Amino acid sequence: MSSEIPSLPSLDAAQPVLPAPAPSSSSWRRPSAIIAAVAVALLGWQWLETRSRMADLQEELARRLAQGDSAASEARVLARQAQESLQDLQGKLGALEARFSETQGQQLALEAMYQEFSRTRDDRVLSEVDQAVTIAVQQLQLAGNVHNALAALQTADARLASVERPQWLPLRKAITEDLETLKALPQVDGAGVALKLETLIGRLDRLPLAFEARPRSEAPAAVAEQGWLQALWQDFWQEFSQLIRIERMDRPDPALLAPSNAVFLRENLKLRLMNARLALLTRDGNTFREDMRISADWLDRYFDVRNPAVAAARAELLALQKSPVGVDLPGLNASQNALRSLLSVSERRAEPIPAAAPAKAARPARKN
Repeated sequence: MSSEIPSLPSLDAAQPVLPAPAPSSSSWRRPSAIIAAVAVALLGWQWLETRSRMADLQEELARRLAQGDSAASEARVLARQAQESLQDLQGKLGALEARFSETQGQQLALEAMYQEFSRTRDDRVLSEVDQAVTIAVQQLQLAGNVHNALAALQTADARLASVERPQWLPLRKAITEDLETLKALPQVDGAGVALKLETLIGRLDRLPLAFEARPRSEAPAAVAEQGWLQALWQDFWQEFSQLIRIERMDRPDPALLAPSNAVFLRENLKLRLMNARLALLTRDGNTFREDMRISADWLDRYFDVRNPAVAAARAELLALQKSPVGVDLPGLNASQNALRSLLSVSERRAEPIPAAAPAKAARPARKN
């Protein structure tokens, strides 16, 4: 596109140039001039006011900066003091942690010692109770001695009662039940019965046989003031009574035995009593009672029952025959099971106490 430039009127070189007219004094009286002057004055006053405010702001800022510098200095001093206090507190905290760890270790050691002492005491008591129950079982199973078994169980119960432990109540209850069961059984003094049999065996050699019996002599009546005639009559009657013997015919005659057979009879009777004692130890009630019956029959048949020693031996054999030998003795299963449970629990609790944790090192101080 082409732009057209308008042509300006040409100035004639011969045309004269007129000077500009001088301003008149009336131009200042125009409103625009007045407004311009007022605006200039306002601008000047505003500039001065702004400058004054800027100076005040600079002074305030300088004052604030000075205060901030002093506050920062004080803050740095306080921060340094706080850091030193923190380091001191951290050192004290580390010492307290070390002391606490040491105290905790001592507490754990004391607890371990107490638990060990308590466990040792409880284990000792349970061991004594176990030994007493074992003795009771042996007395029942091996010897059949109810009296000794009762004494052993009573000892175990008294030992448990000396140390009160709630966890031992089931064991005491089981022992009490076994005690009541044993007390309900007929009491057989096995040792006493065996001693009586031993005494009878030792007395057999002195017991008279029936065919060796002699007529009993009657002692003369001793009268302090009797005459010689009465004394003569007493002597005559004593001699005459030796010639006549009166016996009952409603019983068979005593068996006549040769001296050698008499020895065999006594030895066989001793063997029979020994067999009865063995049956007593083995709690064979049928064999024991049968041996007692046969022994009493032999005494009644072959020995002189009118002799006080024979009569006493026969009465003693009949009394021993009624002894409740061979009664089924109960086992102490309840006490044994309860005791095994307590022993197993005690073994599970017997675990090593963990060692105390090592003391923590002091915390390092923080740096700015």
